[in-house]
Amino acid sequence: MNLSKNIFKIVTLSAVLALTACSTKTNSAVSNTTQSSSSSETAGETNPELNDLYQQENQLFADHKEAWDKVFNMMNKGNADPNADYAEYLASAVEGNKDEFTEEEYKTLTEDLEKIREIEKKISELESKQSTSASSEESSSESSFADLSGVDFDGNKVDKSLFSKNAVTVLNFWFTGCKPCVEELPKLNKLNEAIKAKGGEVVGINTDTFDGSESAIKDAKKVLEQQGAKYRNLSIDSSCDVGKYASNIMAFPTTVLVDRNGKIVGEPLLGGVDNQENYDALMKQIESVIAADSAAK
Repeated sequence: MNLSKNIFKIVTLSAVLALTACSTKTNSAVSNTTQSSSSSETAGETNPELNDLYQQENQLFADHKEAWDKVFNMMNKGNADPNADYAEYLASAVEGNKDEFTEEEYKTLTEDLEKIREIEKKISELESKQSTSASSEESSSESSFADLSGVDFDGNKVDKSLFSKNAVTVLNFWFTGCKPCVEELPKLNKLNEAIKAKGGEVVGINTDTFDGSESAIKDAKKVLEQQGAKYRNLSIDSSCDVGKYASNIMAFPTTVLVDRNGKIVGEPLLGGVDNQENYDALMKQIESVIAADSAAK
């Protein structure tokens, strides 16, 4: 089962454990209410057996929270493979950091992994039976953002017209407790300055602040100020398309490009742009979208 099909489990796990690990964190409101665009949740609603398997896996994480917290905090988000087997992805994180665990923690994790492999096998078998039309519908709905609603951190309302004003909008999804997210903020500010004159804009989407959480906005603003990040950040409604998209994100930070029609362009970038290779790749994509926009005029 690949990572992109683990949205239901990952988001539910965030609500259960309240992890600060950047591979699984989403805002609690998103965790509880915004799974309608996820094929995994749809499957869970219509297939109690599948839903039960998700819950079994989440229970393992909850039962051994401290050990799994360590694992998620050690994961290298930039190397996450969307096509990787979920159980093996977890196993590689455990094995790659074996020396960081106590003997008891390592034993617990390896025992859990064996159970997770069995659960994943059953999940894959059930998911393979799901209608291909459902996945086709999901793909279509996630290809563009039909609506955006919320406010920026200064209280100004925002909607989908934000996209139409830019040749390209760089949406960066992050949360305040995510160390890699915070570390890339200065580079994102630099990126915003670099693309402004070309018709581009970097916009931060902080998932802690969804649905106008004032305390979360205050915390996020403090972090942005400390990192010298002055570009626009938003607190969006979890029920809008962008909020639903955020609930499907498996790793933070994640950055996506959106054209002026609200269409998502290319593949999302997983990992921080403070990595020069990621920065260069993203800039190349941005320039391509800007060029296409100019040619269309």
